[in-house]
Amino acid sequence: MAAWHALLAQVRPHRGRILAGGLLGLAGGAAGLIQPVAAKMVTEDLLAGTPVLGTLAMLTSLLVAGAVLSACGRYVLEVAGENVVRAARDRLTERVFRLRLADFDRLEPGDLMSRLTADITLLRSATTNAVVTGATGLVLGAGALALMATTDLVLLGATAAVLALTLAGMALVMPRVSAATQRTQAAVGLLGAIVERVLGAYRTVKASGGERRESARAARASGTAWRHAITAARWQSATGVAGTLSTQVTFLVVLGLGGLRVSQGTLTLPSMIMFLFCLMYLSGPIGQILSAFTQVQVGLAAVRRLQEVDRLPAEPLEAPGDPGGDGASVRFRGVRFGYGGAAVLENVDISVAPRTMTAVVGPSGAGKSTLFGLLERFYDVEDGAVEVAGRDVRDWPLAELRAAIGYVEQDAPILAGTLRDNLRYAAPEATDEQIHEVLARAGLTPLLDQLPQGLDTPVGHRGTTLSGGQRQRVAVARALLRRPRLLLLDEITSQLDAASELALRQAVEEIAATTTVIVIAHRLSTVVNADTIIVLEEGRVRAAGTHRELLMADGLYRDLAAGQLLPAASS
Repeated sequence: MAAWHALLAQVRPHRGRILAGGLLGLAGGAAGLIQPVAAKMVTEDLLAGTPVLGTLAMLTSLLVAGAVLSACGRYVLEVAGENVVRAARDRLTERVFRLRLADFDRLEPGDLMSRLTADITLLRSATTNAVVTGATGLVLGAGALALMATTDLVLLGATAAVLALTLAGMALVMPRVSAATQRTQAAVGLLGAIVERVLGAYRTVKASGGERRESARAARASGTAWRHAITAARWQSATGVAGTLSTQVTFLVVLGLGGLRVSQGTLTLPSMIMFLFCLMYLSGPIGQILSAFTQVQVGLAAVRRLQEVDRLPAEPLEAPGDPGGDGASVRFRGVRFGYGGAAVLENVDISVAPRTMTAVVGPSGAGKSTLFGLLERFYDVEDGAVEVAGRDVRDWPLAELRAAIGYVEQDAPILAGTLRDNLRYAAPEATDEQIHEVLARAGLTPLLDQLPQGLDTPVGHRGTTLSGGQRQRVAVARALLRRPRLLLLDEITSQLDAASELALRQAVEEIAATTTVIVIAHRLSTVVNADTIIVLEEGRVRAAGTHRELLMADGLYRDLAAGQLLPAASS
């Protein structure tokens, strides 16, 4: 029932247009109901020797009018269907973009794309054509049955018996159509996830010779989708055959029984012809009803998959906040956090003074990058509190909190578009003068001079036209352009040469004079001048102090320093 309510909820905002289309279609169909009456009148006129030209002209006019009305109704319904699809797509897209990162991490991007495209498209027929066509078929079918009742109740009883058997069979078949369709869409989603996985690591796949293995994996998912689609098609074909067969059987029954009643004198020939015309007309509404049932089952399958996304909690949609102020203090108080029950941080206490640079080092899996995720509220702590500028991050309006933070991820993602688009992504109102300032601080001025279109040069999908070091510096410049109160840098020098690293390190040290900087580092040169260095091990703070103090007091830090901190990696 929940899926039914969700399906009707898609229709409700567009009910006016859908009602208008339905009424036009109903009027067009009602014109067809005159045909049996006209056929009886023509037959009676022929038997009486009366001219039939006027009756035929009237019948032709009604047919033309009905066709025009039906065409108008179809157009209105198609527009309504597109409106339903657009509204659902916009709503679900916004929902996906606002998902909490903890929930998004459990989903496959390719499957989400399938839900945003293929599943939503199925709503068009289920929410407009099926609803209106089914309702129209019921009304017109009732009208045809009423005419048949006025003609002969015996023939009507025979017709109703055959139709009742057909509808009972349909009730058993329709759930199978829905189940097969839902499995088909799930398999298509899996195929999308496989393709997205390959495209996200295209160079790695090619360098590893993985094309054949990945193609086989995609082919298996495609084969699964095909098998379920064939199953759905088989059941849908069964409904079509059942509808056609029931109409033909009913026609034969009425022809035989009606002929017998005419020969017995209990039914006139014009009345029998009118009944047969009603029966022929009734095949249309029956087909509409059966088609509507099938389309609704397909739509319900799509709605169930969309509901799975709708049920996921989403972050509030807020206007961009104003960070305001200078560097912000940071504090972790007894923080505990884990992914899926496995503890990553345990009883972490960290205090970072405003307008200082703090470095976080430690072995792989120590929980360094998780600290950043908690500061951005990508995740919420299980115990303890995380504070920025003296306020628990859970008390900040989310948009305001994130506006106060500049975050540079380790893999420095670059979006498709121009260099200007990427730089202004977090600060849409930034001027060219401000852009050139941060480019200079990030050591990107030489790159800008080389680009054929300057800031308006496309950088390619995921920044493929840029080197790894250039992508890192663009990400740093993007964060600086936001003028944050807190700057989080996750291994920003991992792909920089010595000269570029020195320039960027000096820029970061200058930024720390007005902005609080926390940097996850794996190079000794990045952390030696930090005001405080925090050593994490297995989710706990092992030691904290300056470079000189830690060399004297902590064995793990000495080992990391001896290896230039190269074994450390973000977690």
